[in-house]
Amino acid sequence: MAITIYGIRNCDTMKKAREWLDRRGVTYDFHDYKVAGIDRTFLEAWTSRAGWEIVLNRAGTTFKKLDEADKVGLDRQKAIDLMLAQPSMIKRPVLEADDKLIVGFKPEIYEEAFGGN
Repeated sequence: MAITIYGIRNCDTMKKAREWLDRRGVTYDFHDYKVAGIDRTFLEAWTSRAGWEIVLNRAGTTFKKLDEADKVGLDRQKAIDLMLAQPSMIKRPVLEADDKLIVGFKPEIYEEAFGGN
């Protein structure tokens, strides 16, 4: 199974997710979008599968610091544009594994997806 986990290296939630995978011997590629960037194709696919409301991290500092005008009238296209401009607004981690897409980290969801690995 090809697994890629997307996020930012120094994010605490990313660290928890990567530690969880490492402890269980799950092999994965790490894509740091602060270093490698992220393109529209990924965000369009993720928001189509999971919903832009899930992929956009509205609880984070970056989103909270936006001007009110940028927060008003949010829709999928506006959310994608915001995440492209500031990848810190993408909820972390985003994990792709074959046909699975997991947004965010909850140990019980990872256990369900990879527990028998």
